[in-house]
Amino acid sequence: MQMRFLTLAAAVLSAVSAQSFAQQPMEEVVVTATKRAQSVQDVPLSVSVVTGEVMERAEIRDLLDLQTVVPSLRVPQFQNSIQTNFVIRGFGNGANNPGIEPSVAVFVDGVYLSRSQARISDLPNIQQIEVLRGPQSTLYGKNASAGVISVTTKAPEFESRGSVEVGFGNYSQQSLRGFYTGPLSDSVAFSLSGSMLSRDGYFDNIPTGADFNNRDRWNTRADFLVNTSETSQLRVIVDYDELDERCCGTANLVNGPAGFALGALSVVPGQPYIAEDAFNFQHFGNVDTINTGENSGITIDYQTSVGDLDVRSITAYRDSYFDQPLADVDFTAADVIGNNTGETEIKTFTQEIRVTGTAGNADWLLGGFYFDESIDFENSIEFGDQWRNYINLLVGGGIAEGEAVIGGLEALLGYAPGSTFFQDGDGVIETATQENESYSAFGQITFPLSSKTDLTVGLNYLNDEKEITLSQENNDIFSKLSLRGADGITALTNLAYSGGFAAAGIPAITAVPQAAIPGYLQTVAGTVAAIAPTDSNPFVGLEGLQFLPQLLGIPNAAEPGTSNDSKTTYTVSLSHAYSDDLNVYFTYGTGFKGTSWNLSRDSRPTVQERDGILSAGGVLPNNLTIGTRLAGPEEAETVELGIKYSADWGTLNAAIFDQSIEGFQSNAFLGTGFSLTNAGKRSSKGAELDLMVRASEALTLAVSATYLDPIYDDFTGAQLNGQPADFTGLKPAGVHELSLSAIATYTFNINGMDGFIQADYQHDSSVDINSGGDLSLNNIALESRGFREREVNMVNASFGLTRGDWDLRIWGRNLTNDEWLITWFPAVAQTGSLTGYPNQPRTYGATLRRNF
Repeated sequence: MQMRFLTLAAAVLSAVSAQSFAQQPMEEVVVTATKRAQSVQDVPLSVSVVTGEVMERAEIRDLLDLQTVVPSLRVPQFQNSIQTNFVIRGFGNGANNPGIEPSVAVFVDGVYLSRSQARISDLPNIQQIEVLRGPQSTLYGKNASAGVISVTTKAPEFESRGSVEVGFGNYSQQSLRGFYTGPLSDSVAFSLSGSMLSRDGYFDNIPTGADFNNRDRWNTRADFLVNTSETSQLRVIVDYDELDERCCGTANLVNGPAGFALGALSVVPGQPYIAEDAFNFQHFGNVDTINTGENSGITIDYQTSVGDLDVRSITAYRDSYFDQPLADVDFTAADVIGNNTGETEIKTFTQEIRVTGTAGNADWLLGGFYFDESIDFENSIEFGDQWRNYINLLVGGGIAEGEAVIGGLEALLGYAPGSTFFQDGDGVIETATQENESYSAFGQITFPLSSKTDLTVGLNYLNDEKEITLSQENNDIFSKLSLRGADGITALTNLAYSGGFAAAGIPAITAVPQAAIPGYLQTVAGTVAAIAPTDSNPFVGLEGLQFLPQLLGIPNAAEPGTSNDSKTTYTVSLSHAYSDDLNVYFTYGTGFKGTSWNLSRDSRPTVQERDGILSAGGVLPNNLTIGTRLAGPEEAETVELGIKYSADWGTLNAAIFDQSIEGFQSNAFLGTGFSLTNAGKRSSKGAELDLMVRASEALTLAVSATYLDPIYDDFTGAQLNGQPADFTGLKPAGVHELSLSAIATYTFNINGMDGFIQADYQHDSSVDINSGGDLSLNNIALESRGFREREVNMVNASFGLTRGDWDLRIWGRNLTNDEWLITWFPAVAQTGSLTGYPNQPRTYGATLRRNF
């Protein structure tokens, strides 16, 4: 496939070279991918660049929208406004679980943003965004094992200018943006910007009448630039943003056995949801899911020259807070799971210093990076007022029949019938903290082997230390019962005493003569002891209702909750300029990501941890299951061969690669929490193409494509159908074989007005949304309903006119109203049911800007 791809690239190169295109040179694109300013055509790695102008015309408001113009990047959004995942070349993780850092690192003006909740905001005054594909740990260090997204904003200017923009769109969208930059003195410039975006949701929550997937967010930013001397400058950036939204609407994809019970209890009579209809955009929740978030930070960027050396220091502090005070996570109109709350605060300090210089003909860079972060996380689940009735329906087929079973068990255990198990407000609260300190030292040198050939070598040493705590408050009495142990023995004994074992020849105790009582008691004890731990115990059928099993906290006698990882990564690149227009490069690189801890309620002790506690004389909670606490480090490796060609008509860049991650951190949702484990090895062979053609002075065409052939080379610790599974040899889910992005921009002048028309098309080939292939029972159930796979064919367009100081822009996204599922997952507390998130439907609008 790779050789066919290079042949295609050569054919494209030959074809476009033979055409008579506009001879006005393309504007040079300068990137900082190697932490030096270089032409993108000279950088020996695969990088996509999206300019601020392209993003503005395409109405790209945040990083979620960026994926429509970068085919190797995917940014899915999950159950709330800040749960996103960044994926490059099919590699990426980190959503939903604050203990899991991403494999794709995001930087804004050189500052590392460690979690997705710190990244979702209206993009500020963007200069450009660079997407660096493949491991970038040598220069970017922590958590860049799959790639880097680097956002650069425009610095303040010493010439005064500004703008005010208003916008309107469907779903009652309203937006406002303001920007001003200018001098405060001969040596100090500043800029101020702010924006707000509000929009009704495209989902209707039927029980409450509210809309879901709305937008209600704003941000502000102050930026100061000080020329402290002829060779030094200081830039200080202060920013703040907020959101307050209802997200995210869901659709029922498979209506499982619990559907009848939910229908009987629904506040919408007989309808807990619209069954098996992915794109009706009607959400069913008895409460509205509320998301609020705040991000704030300060960046101090100092640059100076000392002789022939350039020195740069970037210091940053960020505080990111997210609160979900209300959420109905059973996604039905029945008050079964009453509420799921979540609160996360992340405080991060980073410091980077780097020095660049030359030694003879060689260019070199040395640097260091320090990272200190604290996370406070709390999550709770509370049962609703219909939880017990729901259980009764599942157990007995009717409320009265189920109550006889559940109330009877309460009585057998000595509890007051009807007032102990499955009560409104019962549930769990998990509290977790994580302290993370990391430092790295890195360097890179490029020296010429000849007048046309350069060799680049880079090294990075990283140390990453983490310390976590995890605890739980659990007042769900039923989940604490040991139905195969002491509690089961008690219930069975009292059942025998009441005559429940009469069919086995054991009468009620009231029918036993006084003299025979000792022998009777011995018989009952022996019978019960033999039955209790087995499937013959009539109460073990209720184990599936122990919805929230107890958690073994950390630290404990066998698990201190600490990890300490260190690794040296490196990159070697050889580049050769065949001419001023054609460069070829070969790169071998490695990457690293440290240990990630599972801070969800599905954090489970290992066998060694369990045995260590027992050997130390400790006591384990009832119903404790074995699993994982963490996923060990990821170690990435890539081999890449690429060409970069530029001419007056445009540019053609292509690469083939073989990329793998040993210990890929897999994070699978199990219904109430996440299973975190390492895949032995996951790899992807592929090819990328970026073609930009200036067909005329007015028309520019761009096509980018990514082909991927991913596979789990070794993954024996997967989870599937509720059981351990072996994914070795299977394709990872959600990774499209072919992703394509095409953009056409036409500029014109009419009646003294400058104008443009821009259209872009995004295609992702069909792929299984979740893992397991034909081994997955869920995939089989979804296939018959048409929901197993995802394919994307999205068209966006915009039109703009400029007259004097006024700009008008009309835009539309997903104009053909293409439909696909972002993901699906097991419905919470509804075995056999599946729920999914559909994509955003067509949106359109217009903006008017006044420049001054």
